[in-house]
Amino acid sequence: MSSIYIAFGANLSNPKSTFTKAVGALEDRGVAILKMSGLWQSPAWPAGSGQPDYINACAQVDFDGTARELLNILHEIEAEFGRERGEKNAARRLDLDLLDFKGQVVRDKNGLNLPHPRMLSRGFVLLPLSEIAGEWRDPVQGKALWDWIARLPLSDVAPMRNLRA
Repeated sequence: MSSIYIAFGANLSNPKSTFTKAVGALEDRGVAILKMSGLWQSPAWPAGSGQPDYINACAQVDFDGTARELLNILHEIEAEFGRERGEKNAARRLDLDLLDFKGQVVRDKNGLNLPHPRMLSRGFVLLPLSEIAGEWRDPVQGKALWDWIARLPLSDVAPMRNLRA
């Protein structure tokens, strides 16, 4: 069974509360949360930016629409929470990324890229994802999630903190 995965990130306001409200906004739009990882803390990027640390999580969801429809919903919710697109690596109240939509591989000029093109190099995505989808495989190369985690530089993994631990 192929699943749908979303990543949550925030480093402004109260991320835990923001994530709870974002889950409600998703559910109000027909996106059912099946599993949610714990919260993970990671340093803001780029190093030395002076921004607060990020809080990250991943969710497995169910949705009856298309990947494009879901991505539009994610962007709507980000905007409701004050996200302004434009400045790369800017601090934000909420970032919602569509990581994988039922194993589809899509690259389109309108911004729908599946699986998410940078997820495999991000400890702050892969570690929370491993809590809820340890069996996940990259639909492009067929590699297991744990293979990608093993490839992460120690400098990306060492500063990560599981806030449940």
